[in-house]
Amino acid sequence: MGEKTDDAKGRMKEAVGDLTDDERLKREGKMDRASGAVKGAADDAKQKVDEGVDAAKDKIRDAGDDDR
Repeated sequence: MGEKTDDAKGRMKEAVGDLTDDERLKREGKMDRASGAVKGAADDAKQKVDEGVDAAKDKIRDAGDDDR
């Protein structure tokens, strides 16, 4: 599941837990939302690493072109 799906599922569980006074369901909702946040942060970090790798490849390619 994606970040937004986990967040939505977590919010729903928390709301139902609040309405029914089900502490376990509220905790599960908070865990789902936290899981979504972690996935989002991991996706952001991966994207930044990928951008850095692409930039490094471009610099290496450009340096090779300058030697000609």
